[in-house]
Amino acid sequence: MATATKIELSTSQRPEQYRGPFSSEATQTASRFLQQNHDDYHIFFNKDGFHNHIAHHLLTVWALKGSVEDLQQAYGDNKSYQRPQMKSDEATIDRLQDEAFFASYLGPEDHYSTFLHFFQREIGRTSWQKVLQKYLLAGDKRANDMLARLYAGFLHPIIHLGFGIEFGQPAIIAEALAQAACHDVWIADYFLPAEEAAKKVTDVDSLPSIVQLLDEIRADKEIFDAPRWADGNKIRDGIMKRAGDRMLSYAAQVRVKPEALAEKTAEMTNAAAYYTAGAQRSDKAIKYDFFFMHDVNCSIFFSAFLKQDWLSDADKARLLEWKIRIDLVMYASRKSPEIRMQDIREYKPKQPSGFDEIEDRVCRLPDDGHASKLVRAIAHGQQICKPYEAREEFRLKQDDWLQLAHMAIDSVEMEGANWVRSAGFDEAWKDVPARAQL
Repeated sequence: MATATKIELSTSQRPEQYRGPFSSEATQTASRFLQQNHDDYHIFFNKDGFHNHIAHHLLTVWALKGSVEDLQQAYGDNKSYQRPQMKSDEATIDRLQDEAFFASYLGPEDHYSTFLHFFQREIGRTSWQKVLQKYLLAGDKRANDMLARLYAGFLHPIIHLGFGIEFGQPAIIAEALAQAACHDVWIADYFLPAEEAAKKVTDVDSLPSIVQLLDEIRADKEIFDAPRWADGNKIRDGIMKRAGDRMLSYAAQVRVKPEALAEKTAEMTNAAAYYTAGAQRSDKAIKYDFFFMHDVNCSIFFSAFLKQDWLSDADKARLLEWKIRIDLVMYASRKSPEIRMQDIREYKPKQPSGFDEIEDRVCRLPDDGHASKLVRAIAHGQQICKPYEAREEFRLKQDDWLQLAHMAIDSVEMEGANWVRSAGFDEAWKDVPARAQL
């Protein structure tokens, strides 16, 4: 049985949308590697805060019905560059119960192991649900601070939490909380003022759709000119520094009605996939933007959040509002690239097939998990958007999703870099092959 220290997958945790039975040998292999990763490796593989994606990769390959060999490759390719787990500070673990000390200890990556053992103990005393309520959703200063950190680092902590919740693994939830505790909190200066401004909106039904906000951001010269190629962090140093008030004016137009949670989750997923896949250059090979890709990869977990009966509708709506707001500022920070639907609909796959074959290909891909997460999230997006796709705000329709999956797998199987970084900038495309050469 999975606990805050033990990781054990079972077929009862299988994602509903996937075909065929799970291999018991693959399930045991994935569980063993996840436990080794949990016990042996740090959540960051270097001191610059680059994330250990082993858990993401293994769970995704397992969910996509990858073979034992696929799981062995996924683990083997990525364990070589990980850092060993550090020892936790036992005296400090007890002090983290104190809110003031807890706040003072947040941030440094070398505090990860201590936070991990603290959250494991907290979960062991009560439950992972109660720990998430206390440390992320209570609405007090500590929880709001931690919630902002959860969305930091290009969404890695909330992606990690999503895996823990979707697959019912308290140990991975403890990892996610400890990871969040070791991220910066500057993004709170975007989230919290936007949330306060949004509360003043009285007519939620009159607010623009997500894609309408994307269109407005694209047309806004102040926003367009704010990020610069030389910025170290294009959200913090570009958008927030040079056009912070303008960006907040868009973020404040995001509100989710509790009775519309399923529809708005699908709309968020559709919009994230739309700008991520559509951010192309007409003269360049198809490539997905590395940063936008995380917005799509994270989207799948909001469907998992909807299934949690311990979460109130108000909390589900708040989590979703923050996701939409980070998507908007992420799009703006990459210089609001043109979204080219024609490049999606006119794309010619290298190996035309259905989703099953694409999923098999991505499970075999030498990668760190980003590509397999992307394909899984795209397949999921098609399913949850289908009931709403006749609506104007859902710009991706049924057949588009398979095109997105083909674009993803073909682009990462191509020689050279798997992704472009900051797709709205000319500099990002400099080394991408010309489309005419392919």
